[in-house]
Amino acid sequence: MTVLDLLKDEVKKRIENDSAHDFDHVLRVYKNAQKICKKEKADEKLVLSAALLHDLVFYPKSDKRSKMSSIESAKKSKNILKKYNFSNEEITIISNAIEEHSFSQNKIPTSIEGKILQDADRLDALGAIGIARAFATGGSLKRPFYNVDDPFCKQRIPDDKIWTLDHFFKKLLKLESLMNTKYGKTEAKKRTVVLKAFLKQLKQEI
Repeated sequence: MTVLDLLKDEVKKRIENDSAHDFDHVLRVYKNAQKICKKEKADEKLVLSAALLHDLVFYPKSDKRSKMSSIESAKKSKNILKKYNFSNEEITIISNAIEEHSFSQNKIPTSIEGKILQDADRLDALGAIGIARAFATGGSLKRPFYNVDDPFCKQRIPDDKIWTLDHFFKKLLKLESLMNTKYGKTEAKKRTVVLKAFLKQLKQEI
């Protein structure tokens, strides 16, 4: 088994059982990262290790510690990477990428590995899977789908702590403009078209 296979097994045992941040999410981010790595000059071992370990700790969006998820995941990743004989330099690159990838941290990663991880994770918040994840999270937190008086945030500031659909306007529709890599930008544009088509259809139905 390669070190990445070993890390996959390790993460599968440790990952939290959250429908939007489960092991399937990790594998999709891993797959996205693989595709971006082919286009960028980056160390695939480091990028894919970061992809596997990026959500080791996930606090629910309703938890006050939610913004700490990436920081805690980065800390926990260091011990795991030591176990698999990664060098100190490799551990620093991977843990920094994990710490900096989160949308809530509002950071542009300093390394190409971090930029790729951030794009790979953000792509999983877009498109059909992004819609599914948004409503899975909203359902788990017992949030209504939308604000009946202003579903599409025309006259108010989006509040995705109350209404699930607000998450599209608070975060998801902004991601296309925040991507770091050429592949990330191209793929985000395609997936954002899906989000907009969904919103257009929803407007007709409600």
